Amino acid sequence: MKPVIAAICALAVLLPAPASAWGFYAHQKTAKIAEANVSPAARAEIRRLMRSEALIGTAECDLSTIEDASVWPDCIRRSFWRWGYTASWHYRTTPICEAYNPRANCSGGNCVTAQIERNHRILADESLPDHVRLQALAFMVHFAGDIHMPLHSGDKDDRGGNDRETDYGIVPGLNLHWIWDGPLAERAISDPADPVVRRYTAEERRNLVQPATIRGSLGPADWGRESWEISRDFIYPTAFDTDNVCETELPRETALTQEDIVRGVPIAKRRVQQAGLRIADLLETAFAPGPLPEPER
Repeated sequence: MKPVIAAICALAVLLPAPASAWGFYAHQKTAKIAEANVSPAARAEIRRLMRSEALIGTAECDLSTIEDASVWPDCIRRSFWRWGYTASWHYRTTPICEAYNPRANCSGGNCVTAQIERNHRILADESLPDHVRLQALAFMVHFAGDIHMPLHSGDKDDRGGNDRETDYGIVPGLNLHWIWDGPLAERAISDPADPVVRRYTAEERRNLVQPATIRGSLGPADWGRESWEISRDFIYPTAFDTDNVCETELPRETALTQEDIVRGVPIAKRRVQQAGLRIADLLETAFAPGPLPEPER
């Protein structure tokens, strides 16, 4: 009986939990990467803003560390009556079989790309009260993580994979979105021999933040494009064993083999690393003296 109970408990860990986009664990890792790669001055400013936590009025959702900030926007969604309007801020999906359009599906700025830019500008505005800037910091840190999870950008008429029941190896009955949100991302960043939370060299940061194949600085819309391309070129073809995902009616049920999972691990790991280092850059520019950053057009 004990082995059966243990197996059930192991499966339960992998089952979807409510309101935890990209998993608390992966979001917290992005925050810790960012914290390890910002200047001492930026870390001090983060700690100073955290002292205004009580003024935000979310006692049920801690906001006293940058790790708390990385999951706070998911935590507050439990209070739908107060925070339900933020639900659409966590994603901006583009169909993988249509051209990528960075301005679609974002009416009134209600999407993840616009909210990264909006909250970055609020955080940078020293004329605003500390608790307003702290709230913006939490949204910015979280949404910069969300946009790096590929299925917050790529979609094939299935709410970013939420409507595709998908087995994860021997674990049945998850969905494609949740697998990339949770167990796959967690596996990718849990190797003690190759920790993702550390101080990265300047060369590593260049290679992750600004790939050599891209000219010009990248912003949230570009990060979304990267995620959309991963969804189009890897996630859907791998999950459904076809290179013609746009010419085929995909089934609502599928499975990821162990080989599929192994191939996905380095992609998921790179996205977590990129998110953490780009969050670090957002924090540095928000706290830098000078004119307020202009939003992307």
